[in-house]
Amino acid sequence: MVEPQPLSDPRVLRAIAHPVRTRILDELHASGPSRAADVARELGIPANQASFHLRQLAKYGLVEEAPEEARDRRDRVWRATAAAGYTVNLSALAAEPGGRSAVEVFRSSKLAWLHQVVDRSFAMSRKDGRGVFATSDQALRLTDEEAHQLRQEIDDLVDSWAQRTRGRDPGRRTYLLVQMVQPYPEEPTEPTEPTEPTEPAG
Repeated sequence: MVEPQPLSDPRVLRAIAHPVRTRILDELHASGPSRAADVARELGIPANQASFHLRQLAKYGLVEEAPEEARDRRDRVWRATAAAGYTVNLSALAAEPGGRSAVEVFRSSKLAWLHQVVDRSFAMSRKDGRGVFATSDQALRLTDEEAHQLRQEIDDLVDSWAQRTRGRDPGRRTYLLVQMVQPYPEEPTEPTEPTEPTEPAG
C-alpha cells in the first residue's frame, strides 16, 4: 500500500487551503489523470479557472503533467504527485517560519468546509435529490494502539475501493467520505436554544 506523504512546507499548506484547489486534488485522486476541461466539467467552473488552479498546484509540486496520458504534445494531462495524499501535522507546521499564519488559514478553511459538509448531510431537502447521504458515529473502547490499527484498517478498505473505481466512468459520481478517529470529547457541548428575534431599539 502507498503511504500518504507528510506535508512539511507552510507555503504548500496555504496553497491547498483554497477550497477549489482542495476539490481539484480530491478529483484527481478519485478519477486519476485529468485534463483541465475534465476538472472544469466536474466542478462546474470555467476551463480557464481550472487551468489556473492546476498551474498553482503544479507550482507547489502538488500536481504534475502526465505526458504518457496525452494525445499529442499540446494535450496537457495532470495527475496528483502524491498518489495517497498527504498527512498534515499542524503543530509541527506551526513551528516553521510563516507556519502559524498558514495553519490558521488552513484550519479556518477546513472548519468552514466541514460545517458545509455536515449541514448538507443533515439537510431536510436537497436540490438535486440524488445520491446516498449517510452519517454515523460510534463510541468504542480502545487503546491508542488499537485506535491506530482501526484507522489503518479503514484506510486500507477505502484505498481498495479507490483503486478499483478510479477513472471517468460516466455511471459514477465523486463521493466524499469523511472519517475522524479521536478520543471522545470530555465536555459535551450543550445545544444552543433558538432565540426569538428582537426589534432594534428606536
